[in-house]
Amino acid sequence: MFRTPATTLTILSLLTISPGSEPISARPGKGQGGQGAAANGQASPSLQLTPVPNAQPRNVVFILVDDLRYDVFGFTGHPFIETPHIDALARGGVHFSSAVVTTSLCSPSRASILTGQYAHGHRVINNNEPVSPDLRFFSQYLQMGGYETAFVGKWHMGHETDDPQRGFDHWVSFSGQGQYLPGPKTIFNVNGRRVPQKGYITDELTDYALDWLQERDAEQPFMLYLSHKAVHDNFTPAERHEGRYAKQQIEWPPSFDPSTDPDGRPMWVKNQRNSWHGVDFAYYGRRDIKEEYRRYLEAVLAVDDSVGRVVEYLRKEGLLDSTVIMLMGDNGFVWGEHGLVDKRTAYEASMLVPLVAYAPGLFPEGRTVEQIVANIDVAPTVLEAAGLQPPSDMDGQSFLDLAQGKEVPWRDSVLYEYYWERNFPQTPTMHALRGQRYKYIHYHGIWDLDELYDLQADPDEMKNLINDPTQKEVVQKMNQQLFDVLEETDGMHMPLYRDSGGQNNLRGKEGPGAAEFPKSFLSDPKPPR
Repeated sequence: MFRTPATTLTILSLLTISPGSEPISARPGKGQGGQGAAANGQASPSLQLTPVPNAQPRNVVFILVDDLRYDVFGFTGHPFIETPHIDALARGGVHFSSAVVTTSLCSPSRASILTGQYAHGHRVINNNEPVSPDLRFFSQYLQMGGYETAFVGKWHMGHETDDPQRGFDHWVSFSGQGQYLPGPKTIFNVNGRRVPQKGYITDELTDYALDWLQERDAEQPFMLYLSHKAVHDNFTPAERHEGRYAKQQIEWPPSFDPSTDPDGRPMWVKNQRNSWHGVDFAYYGRRDIKEEYRRYLEAVLAVDDSVGRVVEYLRKEGLLDSTVIMLMGDNGFVWGEHGLVDKRTAYEASMLVPLVAYAPGLFPEGRTVEQIVANIDVAPTVLEAAGLQPPSDMDGQSFLDLAQGKEVPWRDSVLYEYYWERNFPQTPTMHALRGQRYKYIHYHGIWDLDELYDLQADPDEMKNLINDPTQKEVVQKMNQQLFDVLEETDGMHMPLYRDSGGQNNLRGKEGPGAAEFPKSFLSDPKPPR
């Protein structure tokens, strides 16, 4: 994105319980009695998880923000954005500076959050496919454990569906991406009833969330999943914030320059510059990208206000000291890095997300966790915080101990995957292995360069080391590790679905032409064998 210090942030989730509450496993719960559960039948006994011995379970409020970059906060050093409420959470809690998503796309990432599985496991690989009825969400396990559960906001799995989903007793959502401002067709689904949208969506979703918190059964533990439409395109700030950053100067990131590493940049990246998701023809040339970035930042401000309102409610009700708060983006967003716009890629601006966790008495203040945590870790973390042992079919692992500062075995790398979409054909299928130091990106189905970056020496990913002879062993080792993870998680296949939706496949007539093959691919004629 536009140049700011290279720091990271990812999830915002709230976990709460009233002081003196008995263990979750001992509570009689509503079970599957909500609107979402009723539409999907009774939970099976297999949803019952083993309690964690001597656990102090907490309620859960999980706040997810759409397309939220890792570095657009005051506490991460952004030069001018004002995010006092999120900054306060980071100062008083834990910041996960290497938090990533395993697929940087709305629906796949959201499915990974709910299931704890990689995209090749849950098979929600694009924004059109619904989740399989066989998949289990962490909310279903919480229901079986006696939790009252609510979902408020953007669902966006199954494209246009806003139907109540299993695992949630209370439901407020809308079809597709939703709209920032109300209009004749902007409708919320509130527990199966169609209700007109009344105001700016970030504020109104927060209203619905607070209303439910006030009306819930105070004798039951609860989980609130607040899923914002913001800050997704079409970037629209609240009226009170519009124009706040209109006069701020914006600088392109270092890798924006097309002359950067011309021999190491893949052809598809060069070609994407002149496309819907490239800086030379972004959104078909209809928008000024720097102005879009300013409006994106202005839209973040209402999210910060929302966080402040939720925290203040918990403080007023005496719940803050028994609450775990987390903030997360469903994926990052590329604002000019490598000449691109949007997400989908395995570059840092796309993969990295904000993650902050706040829990007085449980997590130390001002702690930074540098280990790699991911969206697949959210479900097992929430379940452990609720006093439940995560099921064995989750690919992720709980980061609760990491947040508390305990020395625990942890991964040294995580898999990234993205599957080509006919709707946006600019970005190829890719698998990557993101480690603490190196990132290896392996492309499928195209004749092009793979990539290797030393993230410690080159955090902006300016120099592709894939053909550096001194890095040959690193490439071989990471290639082996990547396929080991795919084999271990049953990922040695390519999910395939019918075509659905339109295509954004045009290039600007006046823009750059097709890229030439990398020099490393060129050869003189070879003698006969």
